[in-house]
Amino acid sequence: MSSFEFRQVDVFTNEPLLGNPVAVVHGADGLTDEQMAAFARWTNLSETTFLLAPTDPAADYRLRIFTVSGELPFAGHPTLGSAHAWLEAGGTPQGTNLVQECGVGLVELRREERIAFAAPELIHGGAVDEETLVAIARGLRVAREDIQDAQWCDNGPGWVGVMLADAEAVLAVTPDHAALGDHKVGLVGRYPEGSECAVEVRAFFPADGVAFEDPVTGSLNAALGQWLAGSRLPEAYVASQGTVMRRRGRVHIERAGGQVWVGGDTLTTIHGTAEL
Repeated sequence: MSSFEFRQVDVFTNEPLLGNPVAVVHGADGLTDEQMAAFARWTNLSETTFLLAPTDPAADYRLRIFTVSGELPFAGHPTLGSAHAWLEAGGTPQGTNLVQECGVGLVELRREERIAFAAPELIHGGAVDEETLVAIARGLRVAREDIQDAQWCDNGPGWVGVMLADAEAVLAVTPDHAALGDHKVGLVGRYPEGSECAVEVRAFFPADGVAFEDPVTGSLNAALGQWLAGSRLPEAYVASQGTVMRRRGRVHIERAGGQVWVGGDTLTTIHGTAEL
């Protein structure tokens, strides 16, 4: 058994316990896949990450991301939380920006007022077929006509972006998870002009036969930003997520030069050692 530096980082919040936590293990090169998977199951968080030495000379570090059931090639809030942990532990990037190596390749991150990652390209975008929308409306317990617009927002997980009339309508949804089935749905609705946040976002998805609502979701907000920023919403806006779950997630979206950036505040809530 060996000791590893460990951090638990709250992401998309500047106040402890109000964002989405990620467990981060430093210097994990000596761990096996089985040890990583077992530790991720034990933390029982949505994601646990492991920082390793990069294999690509262009990268500053390599990241492996595990859920309780398997490994992911990329995820948003673990990317931000792990970058925060790497920097806080004394990591020094090669250039102005950070470069993360992970399952999808190299991911660039900006370091300005807050850390932000470059949104990955969509695997599947465009209009959603009517049969799918009817099924999603049934699962959300809303009328089909309550869905004002929808787009495939699939950058890996398979999200369908669904726009309702306003933030109030999004907050009022009480889904029938069984009826949603395998659909991974991201709801979005606008707040009145002049509000702190432009939109409220909620994310529903199944995993291992269990239905979940995610507190704050980087991948979904990245894809929603690619759909909405500069068209239905300003090129820079702040999304609220987690309100129903008594969280206070704030996701900063910016479209610049054709690239959508997804940023959020990050802070360490636990720092110590893990015995693995």
